[in-house]
Amino acid sequence: MMDLDPRAVAAGVRLAAFDEIDSTNAEALRRMRQGERGPLWITADRQTAGRGRRGRSWVSVSGNLHASLLLTDPGPAERWPQLSFVAALAVHDAVVEVAAEVRPLLELKWPNDLLLSGAKFAGILTEGEGRDEEGAVAIGIGVNCMAHPAGTAYPATDLQAAGAAVAPAALFAALSLKMLGRLAQWNRGEGFATVRTDWLARAAGVGGQIKVAVADGELVGRFAGLDDAGCLILIAPSGDSRVVAAGDVIAFAGPQ
Repeated sequence: MMDLDPRAVAAGVRLAAFDEIDSTNAEALRRMRQGERGPLWITADRQTAGRGRRGRSWVSVSGNLHASLLLTDPGPAERWPQLSFVAALAVHDAVVEVAAEVRPLLELKWPNDLLLSGAKFAGILTEGEGRDEEGAVAIGIGVNCMAHPAGTAYPATDLQAAGAAVAPAALFAALSLKMLGRLAQWNRGEGFATVRTDWLARAAGVGGQIKVAVADGELVGRFAGLDDAGCLILIAPSGDSRVVAAGDVIAFAGPQ
């Protein structure tokens, strides 16, 4: 049974938990359109139409964590993409809280994934509607606690496979509190510089050669960091710097 941390409840956060639903993000946005103001978590034991970035499906089986946080007017709309970094840090914090033994194995992958021993075990999807004070964002979070899909483009794993038997309910309770702390740090975007610093300290591949899939192909270069908006800064073999606003890191080659 899913429950919020009591401190999240005291802060006014609410929860709607389902056994099965199409998508926690879809439900969050439906409720927003019906007048829900948030902050509201939507959780589900199973999703029948879970999704990731760029319309990809997200395999949603019982035993894993499927949750979305609806935030109304979280900050200026142009800063909403930064919430992927905020959420990634909150998930990282929560995993460390309930499974400290895997901390050395955890890394963040730009722009919205978490890795365990180099394999993906969690992903984040942020979806917003409206603008500024009239808008809302659903932060969808999927964590492979006890199972992971096979045959994925990027290697996948789960916490149990790494020796950490973590129940989704325990992870969610920790996440409900850790998210509040990271949102306070972000402070409607005013604190993104510290969020970016914390994210980079936990990121995979910084300073090394990476391959990034973008809309028109692939880019290869040195991962030099993030800019003020969270875009990836890539130094091409020619020495030219390129800012990548949208894409997926698909390979790491190590320092060069």
